[in-house]
Amino acid sequence: MYKHIIRPLLFKLSPERIHSLVAGAIKTSFRIPGFKFLVSSLFSKSSPILEREVFGLKFKNPIGLAAGFDKNAELYKDFSAFGFGFIEVGTITPKPQPGNPKPRSFRLVKDKALVNRMGFNNKGLNSAKSKLSKRKPSNVVVGGNIGKNTATPNELAINDYILCFKEIYNHVDYFVVNISCPNIANLRDLQDRDSLRNILQTICTYRNEQAQYRPVLLKISPDLSFSQIDETIEIVMSVGVDGIVATNTTTSRSNLVTPPEKVTKIGNGGLSGSPLSNRSTEVIRHIHHKTQGKLPIIASGGVMGPTDAIEKLEAGASLVQVYTGFIYEGPEIVKQICNAIINSKQL
Repeated sequence: MYKHIIRPLLFKLSPERIHSLVAGAIKTSFRIPGFKFLVSSLFSKSSPILEREVFGLKFKNPIGLAAGFDKNAELYKDFSAFGFGFIEVGTITPKPQPGNPKPRSFRLVKDKALVNRMGFNNKGLNSAKSKLSKRKPSNVVVGGNIGKNTATPNELAINDYILCFKEIYNHVDYFVVNISCPNIANLRDLQDRDSLRNILQTICTYRNEQAQYRPVLLKISPDLSFSQIDETIEIVMSVGVDGIVATNTTTSRSNLVTPPEKVTKIGNGGLSGSPLSNRSTEVIRHIHHKTQGKLPIIASGGVMGPTDAIEKLEAGASLVQVYTGFIYEGPEIVKQICNAIINSKQL
C-alpha cells in the first residue's frame, strides 16, 4: 500500500516539506487514544532471536532509525511504535541554526537515493535537552548524535562537542560523534589524526569520570581510504571509543542511473540510499576484519530492505540503521528486516 499509493502521493511534494508534514501528522495522530497501540501492533515484531546486547546496552532488536530524521528529539517516543530497537536523535549542536539555504534535499528516485545538504539544521542543545529530559523508561534505546555549529571554527570545535556531550549525558543511552557530514564547511577536516584524537580523548576522559557509563561511537565517512580508516581505528581503540557508525553520506556520484545533468543541477550534498550500500558494506567488512570483531559496528548507509540488512550483519555489523530506506520502503521495513533475521536464524 505504501509504495503503490502513499509514496507516489508524498513524492509529489519536496522531501523537506513531506518530512515536516509527516512529522506533524504523526505527532497529532498519536494523541488519539489507542492509535499508538494500533501502529505498534501492525509494525512491531518481538522475538528472543532479535534481541542484542551491544556495548553494554540491551536492544529488543538490531534495527534503528538513523540520525537526521528526529533532529530535535521531538519524535522518538512516537517512532518507537514503528518497531525500532533504537532511535538516534540529532545532529544536535550547541546553538540553534537554520542550516543551509533551501532547497537542500533532493530525491534520485531511479536510484532509490537522496541528496541532502541540510547543514545540521536544528533547534539547538537546550531544546533537545528539554525534550530528552522528559524521557520515560522504555525498551527503546535512544542515542544522541552531536556536532558543532557551522560558525564555530575547527580549532574550537572541541568546545561544541564536549558541551553537547555534558548537557545531555544523563538523558541518552549512547552518543555518536559526528565529524563526517559533508554538508558543514571543513567539518571533515576534523577526521585528521590530531583533531580526532583530541576530541575523542576529551569526551572519553569526561565519560570515564562519571558514575554512569555512556558508550561513545564515532560516525565515519565512506569516502575515507582504507589506510585512513585504519588510522581512525587505531585512534578509536586507543582512547576507548566503544564503536563505529559506518557510514555517513557520500560525496561520490558514481554509478548512478539518474541522468548526469540532473545530478549536476542538484549540486553539492551527501548522497544516501541504495548507491551507498556496497561501499558501506566494504567499510564494515574492513573494520570487522581489522579489529577481529572486537569493535562493535552500527551499519548506516544503503539499508533499503532485508537483503541489505542481512548483508551488513553478516559483514560484521552488530546493529543496522535505516533512513532513506524508511522513506522509500515505508514503515513496513522494520518488521520485514526483523522477519528476515528470524528466518535466517531458523534455517
